[in-house]
Amino acid sequence: MDDQESFKQKIIPILEAKGQLFKKISRVFAKKAQGGEWIETITDDGLETRNTAKSGDFIVKNQTEAGEQYILSPDKFLTRYQLYDKKKDGFHEYDAIGKILAIEVDQNLLTQFNYPPEFHFIAPWGAKMIVKENDFLASPLDLKSVYRIARKEFFQTYQKLS
Repeated sequence: MDDQESFKQKIIPILEAKGQLFKKISRVFAKKAQGGEWIETITDDGLETRNTAKSGDFIVKNQTEAGEQYILSPDKFLTRYQLYDKKKDGFHEYDAIGKILAIEVDQNLLTQFNYPPEFHFIAPWGAKMIVKENDFLASPLDLKSVYRIARKEFFQTYQKLS
């Protein structure tokens, strides 16, 4: 299983050469973590990854059918989202403002790196993350990390930019 640095060394050159630019078009709900919250990111096709929040991190809930949750550090959150509406339950609604480069995990990519149709790598937060054929691999435009976005949730939340 590739760690994040090894995985980035493989995927970033492909993102730079063949990646397409996308913008997140759906809003999210988010709240500041107290610290210690254990979050399992569960997409429509199952468990994607796990993470534990630190105090000040943001717990983010996507507005998809799966309603998957994940954790972002304050600096990452504030570069990707801006407040849209305050709520009473602690989760405020935010507009997405970030962009990503993304590629589909197709047979060519799997063959190039000798990956099976389902494999794992270490996500930027240090936990195991699953990738399945036809999912998307993405990076913010700073190319500092690579992560998976499940296919169904990708099309529910992202739009290609020309």
